Amino acid sequence: MARNAKEALGQLSRPGPHPVLRGDLGMIGIPGVVFAPEEGLGLPAVALAHDWLQPAERYADLLRHLASWGIVAAAPSSHRGPLPSFAGLAADLRTTLDVCAGVRLGDGRISVDARRTAFIGHGVGGGTALVAAATRERLRAVVTLAPAQVRPSALDAAREVTVPTLHIVAGKDNVAPPAAHAEPIAAAAGGPVWVRTLPKATHTGFLDGSHWSDLVLAGSPDAKTRRVTRALVTAFLLRHVCDDDGAEVLVEGKVPGTTIAERD
Repeated sequence: MARNAKEALGQLSRPGPHPVLRGDLGMIGIPGVVFAPEEGLGLPAVALAHDWLQPAERYADLLRHLASWGIVAAAPSSHRGPLPSFAGLAADLRTTLDVCAGVRLGDGRISVDARRTAFIGHGVGGGTALVAAATRERLRAVVTLAPAQVRPSALDAAREVTVPTLHIVAGKDNVAPPAAHAEPIAAAAGGPVWVRTLPKATHTGFLDGSHWSDLVLAGSPDAKTRRVTRALVTAFLLRHVCDDDGAEVLVEGKVPGTTIAERD
C-alpha cells in the first residue's frame, strides 16, 4: 500500500481492482441500488442512508467506488419525502444489510459475511445510520458525512454505538452546522470516534449529479470533496471492516486538505 498520506489519497480515491456489477433493491420491496464486485465469497458490505430528499442515485459514485475495492455497497432510496420517517429509513437500512448477507448476489458468485458490515449516512442519513447502528449486532463500523440530528435521537443512538465511527464534517456546512450537529454527536460517542473536517466542503458537496433539491439546499456537488471522501471512507472501511491496515495513514494521520480529531 502507499507509503505516505498523499500517495494513499491518490491511490484510494481511484477505482480499485475489482470489476463492478450493479443491481436493484426493488426485488426485496425497497427502492434503491446495490453495487458489488463481480465475484467473491464472504465479502464485507455497507448500507448507505441518503440525506433529506435525495435519491440513492446521487451516491452511486461512492457506492461504485467501494465495490471496486471489494465491498458490497447498497443504498435504499425510501423515505424521501419532505417529512420522512427516520425510524423507517433506519429499519430499511438494517433490512438492506440483512438481504445482502442473506442471499447470494451476482448469479450466486457473490456472498457477504454478516460479521463484516457497516453503515454510512449523509446529512439526516448520518443521524439515521447511528439510529440503525444502535440496535445492530455484529456491526463493525459507522461512517457519517456532514451528519445531522434526527428523531429518534441521533445523540442517544451515538451513546449506544460502541464500534469505531468516522464523522467527515463539512467546514462550510450551512445546512447542518457542525457546532449544532456533528460536534455534539461525536462528543456523545459510545466508542472510538474520529472527526475529519474538510474545511472548504459544503453540506451538498458529497453529492453527485443534479437534482431539484439543489434549489433549496446551500452548496453544490463538488468533485474534490467526493474525491477526498472516497479515499477517507475506503481507508476507514478497509481498516475496521476488512482488517486491512495498509491505508492506516488515512485513518490516523495528517491528510492534505483536512484536519482530524480523535477521542477514545
